[in-house]
Amino acid sequence: MQLFVGLGNPGPKYAQNRHNIGFMALERIASDHGFGPWKSKFQGQISEGRLGTEKVLLLKPETFMNLSGQSVGEAMRFYKLTPADVTVFHDELDLAPGKLRVKQGGGHAGHNGLRSIHQHIGPDYGRVRLGIGHPGRKELVAQYVLHDFAKADADWLDDLLRGIGDGAPYLAAGAADKFMNAVALRRAPDARAPSPKPARPVDKPDEPPATEDNRSPLQKLVDKFR
Repeated sequence: MQLFVGLGNPGPKYAQNRHNIGFMALERIASDHGFGPWKSKFQGQISEGRLGTEKVLLLKPETFMNLSGQSVGEAMRFYKLTPADVTVFHDELDLAPGKLRVKQGGGHAGHNGLRSIHQHIGPDYGRVRLGIGHPGRKELVAQYVLHDFAKADADWLDDLLRGIGDGAPYLAAGAADKFMNAVALRRAPDARAPSPKPARPVDKPDEPPATEDNRSPLQKLVDKFR
């Protein structure tokens, strides 16, 4: 079994926040792949299903972001999983909006949800980093991530989530490159469209064949002044 964790804050007040893009990603996977209904367990909401041949548990911690590790650790212990079985979907300030990267292990880079998970299970879990962009100044970060996505973000956000749904079976199978390709195709659909064929040349109307001029030079000069 694999455990996919989406980070966010519970409740309708936070549902459309940039900080909740991890929740949104899991909800898309559950919807696209016919997962079971969400149930309360492990201090969060869980949904079970399959991605390809892999059994996957989706978990949205409801402990609030700063305590996400409590929920993740509880689920891991119950199913006797290792950090290598866990993949966390989270917002990433250091990636442009709509960009996505997959990473195994590493630091938490100040992300409070990842910091909490580090404290409970260590750093050796996988991450899907979901770019939301940066507000430009450090003091604006808290307000930025706890604010809803702007209307102008709707198109790229929808493309990103659709791509995650498309590629989720590849991620579960360990094919991170194919997963990222699936997302890239949704974000740039023109890349998969065949190049337009060059236009066929337009046939010119038939012209009468040229006839041989047997007139003498003197006759041509006379005819010219008629």
